Formats: sequence, C-alpha cells, structure tokens
Amino acid sequence: MSNTMNQIGLENTQVKELINKLNDLLANYQVFYQNTRGFHWNIRGQKFFELHVKFEELYDDLHAKIDEIAERILTLGGTPLHTFEDYKNISDVKAIKGASEDVVCVQGILDAFSTLLKKQRVILELSAEMDDEGTNAMASDYIREQEKLVWMYSSWLNN
Repeated sequence: MSNTMNQIGLENTQVKELINKLNDLLANYQVFYQNTRGFHWNIRGQKFFELHVKFEELYDDLHAKIDEIAERILTLGGTPLHTFEDYKNISDVKAIKGASEDVVCVQGILDAFSTLLKKQRVILELSAEMDDEGTNAMASDYIREQEKLVWMYSSWLNN
C-alpha cells in the first residue's frame, strides 16, 4: 500500500479534508443531540405528550448517527473529536438553553436540520469526488431522512 493511500484505499490528502468535515459534522450533531434532550425533558403545554415522544425518537436517532459518524472518522484513519469544548468551539448549531415552548423547540430542530443538511451536502459532494462510497452512502441516507423530517416538523409548525 502506498504512503499516499489510507488503509481502505483512499487518497490521504482528500481523506484529511473529509475527516475535518466529518468532525465538524460530529460537533454539530452533538450540540443538536443535547438540545433535543433538553427539549424532551423540558417541553410543556398542550402538545407535551406528542412532542415528548417525538423528541425522544429524534434524540435516539441522533445518538445512533453520532456513533456512525465517529466510527466513519475512525474507518478513514482519523480521530473523532470527543470533548464538549471542541463541540462548542466549532459547532454552528448553538446550544439552546431553557427552551420549553413547543414552537421554540420545533424551530430549534428545523434550524439544526438546515445546518446539518448543508454540511452533509458538502460531504456528499466531496466523498463522491474521491470515490468514498461508505461516507457518500451515509451522507445520502442522512439527507434523505432529514429532508422528510424537515417536511414533517415544518408541517407541524405551520399547523
């Protein structure tokens, strides 16, 4: 195996850029996950039962994706970020403190999805250019799932 290729046959220079983008994505997912846990715990009002369940479904899904992203970084030969300080410093999704109103929580989710979708589309393009099918399939799956969730949460918000 050449010095220019990583252990799964991808070019090291391109892989480094992709690892950086995946670590950025990981940080954004971690902050989004924590926000969603807070929404789940603190939601109040007439939509409590409905949203409490939906937020739990969402944070369970985010938790699984966080693990997949970290494992993909490792597969590519990188090291996933793992401190809250790192996440806080690089995440474009910002912590939402004290949210308990349904509209505020759902808008926070939609804003986070907007950020994630933009980042995942960049990763999708980069991974396609370098023939990284594993990362490309992961990003494509996330985009497809999240576009549907954006439609669903937006529909709820516009009710």
